[in-house]
Amino acid sequence: MSTTSPWSLVALRELQVRLTDRNFLLGTGATIVVIIGIFAVQGFLMGGGAPSFTVAVTGEDGATVVAEAREALQETDEEAVLEAVQVADAAAAETALTDESADAALLPVADGWEFVTDGEADSQLQGVVSEAVRSTTLQANAEAVGTSVEDLTAGTVVQNRDISGGDDESRFVVWVAGFAMAMLFYMSAIMFGMAIASSVVEEKQSRIVEILAAAIPVRALLTGKVLGNTVLAFGQMAVMGAVALVGLTFTEYDQYLSTLTQGFLWYIPFFILGFLALACVWAAAGAMASRTEDLQATTMPLTMGLVLVFIVGLSLEGTARVIGSFVPVLSTILMPMRLLDGTAAWWEAALALVLTAVFCLVTIGAGTRLYRRSLLQTSGRVSLKAAWAGGE
Repeated sequence: MSTTSPWSLVALRELQVRLTDRNFLLGTGATIVVIIGIFAVQGFLMGGGAPSFTVAVTGEDGATVVAEAREALQETDEEAVLEAVQVADAAAAETALTDESADAALLPVADGWEFVTDGEADSQLQGVVSEAVRSTTLQANAEAVGTSVEDLTAGTVVQNRDISGGDDESRFVVWVAGFAMAMLFYMSAIMFGMAIASSVVEEKQSRIVEILAAAIPVRALLTGKVLGNTVLAFGQMAVMGAVALVGLTFTEYDQYLSTLTQGFLWYIPFFILGFLALACVWAAAGAMASRTEDLQATTMPLTMGLVLVFIVGLSLEGTARVIGSFVPVLSTILMPMRLLDGTAAWWEAALALVLTAVFCLVTIGAGTRLYRRSLLQTSGRVSLKAAWAGGE
């Protein structure tokens, strides 16, 4: 075994073991399929793309109204289609409706216009056409009396102001994205953390660790395990996040892609530092166990701590939420959520990253100490106090 970079050999071994593990590959693949399925169902339920309508009209006035309605429709969806089809008369318009060559007909009547459908009208189409009729008719009436629409409607506009910071849809999207990021960190920390701890105790129980410790420094063994599993956790998270962002483009929420992508990019360093802050502690928990059966006891504090972080991170509000977003590990959940909903500035995220990095150095130092002083003690489970005070 070459000792020029022993930690890299250990890291590569961790990568090879996990990437050839059928259960790991099947679990990751199944999760990706579920994500794809969620977005596929969402796209199907939303009609599979931008709305497309055809309206039968009997003259140029009707075509003008439909053209204005098209502009209004495309303000909310640039890919939306609304076309006017010229027909000879009202009877021809009704024929177009029955043979499904038109979704609706806009026909002039004595006191205005008639919106005709064969069955229940599409609310979106009816809304934009009705508004277009109102605006074009108002313009014509204003010109007839020698004034303008602006003067005629002055003071009639009601402006909306939402003090909650966003509409219901955007808040829903932000909450779902934040919950998904929190769940992804929680699951990765548990799954890969337990993998680190299990790998350590298996080597210790089989006495292979004594051979490894004689060949390479214990610190290099720990570094390789931590970095190898960090790369795996990051890779899995990145693939799932990328699949979710691509899937978003096939739904009606694609207008939030830019915001969610920016939030996800901020989430990446928080994820990596948050995972590293716990990885050495997971290794130490594995080293303090002498048998696989001891893992439940040595890893219980970590598992309960992550459960607490997950629950608290999703339940904090107001000032407590702001303060929590600067607390290491908890910030991995809260700061990306605050960035998504626009309540945190970039410098706040940068400060939270610095604090997490400092905490990461502390936990790496503590975890390394516990790991080195417990690894070769095989007489039984090592207590935290004994591991911390034990000799090298």
